[in-house]
Amino acid sequence: MRINKYIASSGLCSRRKAEEYIEKGLVTINGKTAVLSSIVNEGDEVFLDGKLIESNNNEIVLLFNKPKGITCTTEHKVKENIIDFINYPERIFPIGRLDKDSQGLILLTNNGDLVNECLRVENGHEKEYVVRVDKPITSDFLSKMKDGVKIYNPVTNKYVVTLPCQIKQMGKNNFNIILKQGYNRQIRRMCLALGYHVISLKRIRFMHLCLDVEEGQYRLLKQNEIAKLHNNNEQ
Repeated sequence: MRINKYIASSGLCSRRKAEEYIEKGLVTINGKTAVLSSIVNEGDEVFLDGKLIESNNNEIVLLFNKPKGITCTTEHKVKENIIDFINYPERIFPIGRLDKDSQGLILLTNNGDLVNECLRVENGHEKEYVVRVDKPITSDFLSKMKDGVKIYNPVTNKYVVTLPCQIKQMGKNNFNIILKQGYNRQIRRMCLALGYHVISLKRIRFMHLCLDVEEGQYRLLKQNEIAKLHNNNEQ
């Protein structure tokens, strides 16, 4: 197994972060400084900054129904963070995020490599939401949301047009939307650009996984569900 994947599979960090450690010369294999192309074989001893790393063969993925008010961060100093709220006995971290004011389906795992796979933009994974806004929805609103909305991207310091998406009106002020990208607070910002404010936002599906637990509760994914996550990321 390549060294960056080995470190990520231990649950210590993502593959990208592992590469940073490797480039800084903090990783050794059997006492020799590792490089990005290094391979870990069975029986090898891998150390990060002097601490032994062991590959994690017990992959865990949780499907959690996040309540409004919980922050998707691993920082324990942040009040009402998702890790302390769940209080799972093993080290886990969220796959992506839902903003504090939103609720619904989010996955957490001990496999940093899976985080990287699921968040890769080019994979175009579907995320489905139900949304309520502050005033009646119009056909013009639906059309513009479907075709793409110009919003500001603070990461690149430029304006971008969101990708075309699927959207369906579900009531006077409610709609269902399916995205294949994930800018920070994207739906809220799309609505705001068209003169609407989001009252409530709930994610009900990620890829093939649907929200099927009560608010504030979680369940462990079955092995076939985890396998499908990996298979979809390899396509």
